[in-house]
Amino acid sequence: MADAIDIQGVVKRYGQKVAVNGLTLSVPPGELFAFLGPNGAGKTTTIKMISGLLTPHEGSIHVCGHLMGTNGLLAKAQLAYVPDQPFLYEKLTGREFLYFVAEMYGMGREERDENLEKLNRQLDLDPFVDRLGGTYSHGMKQRVVLAAALLHQPRVLIIDEPMVGLDPRTVRSVKDLFLDITRSGGSVFMSTHTLEVAEAVADRIGIINKGNLIAVGTLEELRNTATSQHSLEEIFLELTETSDAPIEE
Repeated sequence: MADAIDIQGVVKRYGQKVAVNGLTLSVPPGELFAFLGPNGAGKTTTIKMISGLLTPHEGSIHVCGHLMGTNGLLAKAQLAYVPDQPFLYEKLTGREFLYFVAEMYGMGREERDENLEKLNRQLDLDPFVDRLGGTYSHGMKQRVVLAAALLHQPRVLIIDEPMVGLDPRTVRSVKDLFLDITRSGGSVFMSTHTLEVAEAVADRIGIINKGNLIAVGTLEELRNTATSQHSLEEIFLELTETSDAPIEE
């Protein structure tokens, strides 16, 4: 079975600045992978390349065995992308937006309603799903956009800062939702600054700094890489403060 995400030697430049430098990384089916790094490290650029929103200058990206670019539509059909700033049409209700997304994916009414009912329970959309999107808080928008991303049951979920603006109960629901995805053989690629969340839910963790992937592995493997043997926060700070080049695994 092909990896959910397979990145080989990817380089992305903005003018003279190298934003991502020779990134090689794979995420197998059934894994929740947390992608960490300081601001400007290359996280968002990487996510946008995996999602097909940016094209690398060098290297290749496959999603579920499909080459992004050459087989871009096939690759994109297997994934969903949730950015850090959720977008909704303010003049549509949450339900109308979800129905619109279902139509774009060619879903039948029965499949749409069945999937939406499950997501409604998991994300507690009922209290606001029939209100106009323009009235939503950030957390409400985040929940509806996440439901829209998962409506067609993608094999790969790419999500940027998933817990921002969510109350503790919804954070727990989202964690459980991620667990459901990976248990069913799907994969989650999560970028976050909330290190406690990454430490709690990630199967593996990658740390990028100055465009270089400086460490990747389980939390225990990262502890062996760093001199700090305690929290992910301490490991992250140590590695990103001292690294200028990739660290050997």
